[in-house]
Amino acid sequence: QVRVVESGGGLVQAGGSLRLSCAVSGSIFRLNEVDWVRQAPEKQRELVAISRSDGNDTYGDSVKGRFTISRDNAKNTVYLQMNNLKPDDAGVYRCSLFVNEYSDAPSTPYWGQGTQVFVSS
Repeated sequence: QVRVVESGGGLVQAGGSLRLSCAVSGSIFRLNEVDWVRQAPEKQRELVAISRSDGNDTYGDSVKGRFTISRDNAKNTVYLQMNNLKPDDAGVYRCSLFVNEYSDAPSTPYWGQGTQVFVSS
């Protein structure tokens, strides 16, 4: 079984920074694509950033130049460094990821519970 835990959310003033973590534990042979997705009240779910195992990371237009996604494969952890935060960045940030639990297992999706980000103006 695989467990996904996000952390690092909190309250920050506009212009400030936060670093979110997505820690993956359990039966993991390979951590594949990891997405950060955010959901704010009365807004559509938004794909914020994608970390790919080949290093070809991508970002949503609204966060380009401000957010950076990175991973530590030894720790099976993916980070989201968020700088110059804006009130529109507020919401619940969740990890969506794909894992091979063993060498010939299919790539299986998992979700975390999310971490809340508040940005005051």
